[in-house]
Amino acid sequence: MRFRHPDGSTVHLAYCTNVHPAETLDGVLAQLRDHCEPVRRRLGRDRLGIGLWLAKDAAHALVSDPSALRGLGTELDRRGLEVVTLNGFPYEGFGAEQVKYRVYKPDWSDPERLDHTTALARVLAGLLPDDVTQGSISTLPLAWRTGYDDHRAETARIALLALAQRLDALRELTGRDIRVGLEPEPGCIVETTADAIAPLTAIGHDRIGICVDTCHLATSFEDPHTALDALIEARVPVVKSQLSAALHAEHPHLPEVREALAAFDEPRFLHQTRTATAAGLRGTDDLDEALKGDALPDASPWRAHFHVPLHAAPTAPLTSTIPVLKAALTRLVGGPSPLTRHLEVETYTWQALPAELRPRARSQLADGIAAELTLVRDLLTDLGLKELP
Repeated sequence: MRFRHPDGSTVHLAYCTNVHPAETLDGVLAQLRDHCEPVRRRLGRDRLGIGLWLAKDAAHALVSDPSALRGLGTELDRRGLEVVTLNGFPYEGFGAEQVKYRVYKPDWSDPERLDHTTALARVLAGLLPDDVTQGSISTLPLAWRTGYDDHRAETARIALLALAQRLDALRELTGRDIRVGLEPEPGCIVETTADAIAPLTAIGHDRIGICVDTCHLATSFEDPHTALDALIEARVPVVKSQLSAALHAEHPHLPEVREALAAFDEPRFLHQTRTATAAGLRGTDDLDEALKGDALPDASPWRAHFHVPLHAAPTAPLTSTIPVLKAALTRLVGGPSPLTRHLEVETYTWQALPAELRPRARSQLADGIAAELTLVRDLLTDLGLKELP
């Protein structure tokens, strides 16, 4: 979906396909048929943006075979879909029964992360619509925090500099400007937007910036306006924003609140949980840890890294952090010019929701994704953006 900002620029809205993960190119093509096109039809749109997640094998198949890449482009056109952004965070296995810490491997100290991201950039350059010259890729925020020493930090810095040089070369070769954004996430070396400023200014290249995920922003209790103003002051480019909402528990000391939270404790993904105390941010790596005894102070609200559907907040006594998303969106695109032109709804946890909330058929999942995109569309038009055909 495309929108015209009051300054005349185009803002793109997509949804991320990691909600229906596929490891192979054939699986990606099936996604387009079985999921993405039905969402487009529900929205009554001739064209729908999708943020492709391409696992290692699918990316390799596309970058090593120009005819396969052309075929994917043809299939996107045939189904009324377009791609201006990729999710380059998960490397493989995102559809596994247990993902947890595996999603952070390989990290930016591993040469494979550089090679994979380079491949994604080449693929994206080949998939951009003819009238679009800029693409974006989100990537993990350097590494998970444990075992990350000065040597690995320097290796990661050198890898990102090498990526910037490759993106420069790709621009010279294709005329397509591909940018990559580190995506701050709780528990990682870059946990918050503030943590991103030092490593990104050390790289000092406008093709390497930040991806602001509004669930992660909220989980770490960051104020959107303060966070984004600091990025502007530091001249860190906001490459893209993933629009998502976290799980919020206002009174985690109450037994009924703990019981409600326990329904979201599932084995597939990490659900880092945080609370803001007078001494600073406190947290656990997963929701089950937070629910054990006094592992996490419970005098103040808790937020858990669980991407809940944007249009359907959990029932009381839980809520979502949709107000944080709205505040972030206002700052991102509500000003005289947008801070980013790439927005992506990223609710990948539909099948990890409590059983009674999960979609039971493809049609229900398509209905839910379409409802999320409709909510964001309405927020954008309320901010003065005009939906384009």
